[in-house]
Amino acid sequence: QVQLVESGGGLVQAGGSLRLSCAASGSIFSINPMTWYRQVPGKQRELVAGFTRAGSTIYADSVKGRFTISGDNTKNTVYLQMNSLKPEDTAVYYCNKCQQLRCYWGQGTQVTVSS
Repeated sequence: QVQLVESGGGLVQAGGSLRLSCAASGSIFSINPMTWYRQVPGKQRELVAGFTRAGSTIYADSVKGRFTISGDNTKNTVYLQMNSLKPEDTAVYYCNKCQQLRCYWGQGTQVTVSS
């Protein structure tokens, strides 16, 4: 079993920054792969950024150059640094991890960007 806990969301003005954290616990072999998704009401959950199984990084086109994913294997934690935030970044951000044919989700953290 894997547990994921996100934190760091909040309310920020457009142009501001936030750093999200996703702490994984349980039977963790590696933080790779681990992915950030986001969802707004009425829309599908979309991939934002992540580490692949090989440790490469991937980003949605809409966040490239503004968001940076990083990780700390010693803490089983992945971070999402979000800069130059836009109102359209407003969403609930979820952490996702798949291992041994199972996928796990955190409870989500709300990010609200005011214009």
